[in-house]
Amino acid sequence: MPLPQTQASGLELHRPQEPVEPHTPAQGARWASSEDAPGAQHEGFRPGLGTLRRALSRASQRASVRASRGDAGLLRLSGRFLFGSLRRTPDNWPACGRKGSSKAKEDVGRRLSTGAGPEEAKGEGTSVADLISERQLLAAFERLRHLETGLVTEKASCTFQQDPTGFARRAMDVCLHYDGLAAEIGAIVRETLGPDGVDAAALAELARVVRAEEEAHPEPPADGDFLRTPRRWRQYWEDAVRRSAEERVRQAGAGEAPGAPDAAPDLARLLAELGALVRRDLQKVQREVHPAYAAAGFPAWAAYLRAFHGAVAGRLQELAHDARGCEQLYVLLDWAANVYSSPDFLGSQDQALPSEPLPPLLAPDVWAQLEDDYTSFLETKIASCFDGILQLEQSRWAAAEAPEELRGLYHTPLSFDVCMLVAEHVKAAGAISAELESTTLGICARALGLFLHRFEKAFLESGAVTEPNLCASINACEELRTHLLAKFPESFGELEKALGAAARAFQKRLLQGLQGAVQPLFRVLCTKAWLTQDLLQPLMDKVVAFSGLLEHMAPPLAQETLQQVHRYVVREYLAQALQPRERLRGVDRRSGSQKMGLEAQAIGNTFQGLGSQATWLGQAIPCVADILGETYKDDIRRHLETLIRSYPDIRRDHVLAILALRRLGRRRNQHFLRHAQAMLRAAAKAGVSGAAGGRVLFEEIELGTGVDVLVTCI
Repeated sequence: MPLPQTQASGLELHRPQEPVEPHTPAQGARWASSEDAPGAQHEGFRPGLGTLRRALSRASQRASVRASRGDAGLLRLSGRFLFGSLRRTPDNWPACGRKGSSKAKEDVGRRLSTGAGPEEAKGEGTSVADLISERQLLAAFERLRHLETGLVTEKASCTFQQDPTGFARRAMDVCLHYDGLAAEIGAIVRETLGPDGVDAAALAELARVVRAEEEAHPEPPADGDFLRTPRRWRQYWEDAVRRSAEERVRQAGAGEAPGAPDAAPDLARLLAELGALVRRDLQKVQREVHPAYAAAGFPAWAAYLRAFHGAVAGRLQELAHDARGCEQLYVLLDWAANVYSSPDFLGSQDQALPSEPLPPLLAPDVWAQLEDDYTSFLETKIASCFDGILQLEQSRWAAAEAPEELRGLYHTPLSFDVCMLVAEHVKAAGAISAELESTTLGICARALGLFLHRFEKAFLESGAVTEPNLCASINACEELRTHLLAKFPESFGELEKALGAAARAFQKRLLQGLQGAVQPLFRVLCTKAWLTQDLLQPLMDKVVAFSGLLEHMAPPLAQETLQQVHRYVVREYLAQALQPRERLRGVDRRSGSQKMGLEAQAIGNTFQGLGSQATWLGQAIPCVADILGETYKDDIRRHLETLIRSYPDIRRDHVLAILALRRLGRRRNQHFLRHAQAMLRAAAKAGVSGAAGGRVLFEEIELGTGVDVLVTCI
């Protein structure tokens, strides 16, 4: 059944295929009232939809183009409610008689003739459209609320039973004005953080009208009346705040390309600009916007805070997706962990970002992926840094540069470079998270372990192996052990063996140079010519000269090296004594015993003067000298006991070689040998070993099977 037609030309709805061209009035133009509507047939008619559309277009010119979709949603929402209500017309009208009362008919005629609606008739004050455009939001809402109540009352009294389209037109007027008021709310929100801003009175007016609407429409009506449906302006306001925050955040670094080469500085500048913009806007909210809303009982700070937090999180998510390289990933992680999350991000402690109600800036899986990507790039970068350190050392070797002295010790930049490399990366990772710091320590430890092997091999194969350079390399190993193991014992504990092995390799090469120089001097000892000459002094002079080099070595390793030299001298002396080139008999044997005792004392005094703490080496040569010169043969057993107790690493071959220095006879030799073997077995059973305490002497003396030893065995 077709609806009755009306004569008001302005009420005809535009067809979908007829596009509506919005008018663009000058800034400050008010909404046109119903009396000014062009094309009106006579002054009693109500304004048409075209007139109302033009008025709404002028009122919403403050809104930006980007928010048009949100405002259009309001119109669609109103239309949905309206036409849903029309589908219930007329069967769903309240129960009324078939014929309306004469009074109701008169009321319908009166309203149709006067066109009373949101645009008030002459003499009744400013129109609703003008109130909205002048941002008298509360007055406009109260006027609309009054009209809404009247419409609901008239609908309930069956006034529009004979004219449903009349009700639809007036209801559409109210809904469109409601939507216009909501659009003005969105415009105020968008302008709040703009360059001109919005005065506090307008913000307070906005808060009051939102609260008034919530009080007027607390919940949806039971009968589904669309006019009394809650407008949800608080949610619309929060959405407008969110869109405003997103627009503001998008303004930071527009046009930047974080994935491009050399983009790390650009990304840092973008994040710095983003931080400054967010800080400035939130400070303005805290200082100006929040107090204006709070005066009307409206909590704005939390809404703006959540909106900016979500906008920054979304922007950072995009940047994280495009980030490339170790530097860019770290810039993102550092900004999120240390800049944005800093307690003084907003410039004062009382405005700090609360950590509890806000979600993480980056989702845990995104954060974990960023850290994984960063550590992958970091492994490559640290390995490249160690390559650079090795190349610097090789260039220094090629230039034959002498090592510098630092506090009297030979020094190479190697240890300083490595310590700085580790410290910088660990500190940077620790500023992000404890987990990333631990991961970085593991990466540095593994890379340093590989580097030590490469450095040791490259140095020992180079032509720069000099005593000063060897000392400098030993010092570098000691410095790394001291600093890194003391600061990061758990992560670098396994490197202690690698550092010790490298230091011992350099120490061994250093000792080989001394041994090559003094080894020929040992060959003339324990000979008949030795009895009448001081052949030990040239050897000790070289030892003293070598000890001067140790003054430029780190004290722990210098002492260890000096003890190694001390042990080497005693060991080689004993090796010559146990395998003499010439056999001494009679007076020569006794003279040799005395000379051997004196030289043992000279060796001990010299090394004691040099600072050697290997006092345990002092009894080896005197015991052999005593056995060699002992006139009372039974006391030889006592000397053997002293020797075996002092040096548990002595073997049966050594005892045979010592006994071979004397012609004691078969029975006595066998007696001494069985007694010595019994003591050695007892020492082995008790777990006494010279190697366990680092006291290895006889074990390193290799003996050949001479004729005298064979005779002693027989």
